Amino acid sequence: MTTPLAVLDLVPVSAGSTPAEALRNTVDLAQRAERAGYARYWLAEHHLNPGVAGSAPNVVIGAIAAATSRIRVGSAATLVGNQRALQIAETFGTLTGLYGPRFDLGLGRSGAPAPGTAKPPSLAPRSDEVVDGLLVPAPFDFRIAPNSRFALQGTLLGRVPGDVGAFEGEVSLLRAFLAGTYEPGGAHGGSVVDATPAAGADVELWVHGSTGGESARIAGALGLPYGANYHTSPGTVLASVEAYRSAFRPGVLPAPHVVVSADVVVADTDAEAVRLGSGYAAWVHSIRSGVGAIAYPPPADGAVLDAEVASSVGDRLATRFVGAPSEVVSRLETLRRVTGADELLVTTITHEHADRVHSYELLAEAWAAHESAPEAVVAR
Repeated sequence: MTTPLAVLDLVPVSAGSTPAEALRNTVDLAQRAERAGYARYWLAEHHLNPGVAGSAPNVVIGAIAAATSRIRVGSAATLVGNQRALQIAETFGTLTGLYGPRFDLGLGRSGAPAPGTAKPPSLAPRSDEVVDGLLVPAPFDFRIAPNSRFALQGTLLGRVPGDVGAFEGEVSLLRAFLAGTYEPGGAHGGSVVDATPAAGADVELWVHGSTGGESARIAGALGLPYGANYHTSPGTVLASVEAYRSAFRPGVLPAPHVVVSADVVVADTDAEAVRLGSGYAAWVHSIRSGVGAIAYPPPADGAVLDAEVASSVGDRLATRFVGAPSEVVSRLETLRRVTGADELLVTTITHEHADRVHSYELLAEAWAAHESAPEAVVAR
């Protein structure tokens, strides 16, 4: 039994580059990831970020599918509320009709909230802790400023107060569209209505979540596979996985299945990996400050941070796996062991595309060697 690795790509734009080049780099990386043996290539959905060109992941998914042949391609996540279930089902039905049954539709519940949406309760204070070798930092209490670019997204995408509460119903609708069992009822009659070309499309459905809340509960109750975010919300990953497993009932799957994400940079030496990753803190701070992700800085521009910035991104810095292949593989194995992950989802950002490709290739080779080692097989 092995633990597959998958790729999560935000389509980052490097300082001095362009969104068009970032998109071309993504297609190139997907081809190289397929050759390196990665199991899946997933795209995230982000809007109004100068340093992220992945605002239309469902379009990019099609480009990647056209440029590859075997690797599964999908979203992590398509944000319900930004689109309706019918549109999502039709899109993935179209992709499947064009490129065959190798698409993973990951659904996320939140995204940019509507103006006027009540703020979630503050996270309970908690100190950093180490669980069986895995750092689980105190959760970061992310607050959305009314004048932030993130808040503006809600207005421009037509979000309305309370729409996050419709997630479970939208998931049920989507499943019916894909299964070809949707019955509108009421004034529209009780006969089945096909959402062509979604009806009957062989699409693998996932739910992604960051906390032990509704997303974890819904994924478990429906027996769906679940994606837990260590890379964006390391302080809540264990609660998220536990909530999913506690809620799990056999459905689409007979048993729980979890993929856990991690931020990773691999280089030939620890020192080189640290250098390549030095722009990360400034990049994360730009997101958390509400201005939107900046173009990813070159190493020399992000090496020194003031105390306030360092404090605001400390949890993300401490839980990023940066180093030579053996160091990163060891830390990923700890993440796998502690969370019980069935798969690991790796996201890597560097200023130079060649360094990002090299990181993924080094990791794939080292992870394959780790997985085939006798001690790894015995441990499982």
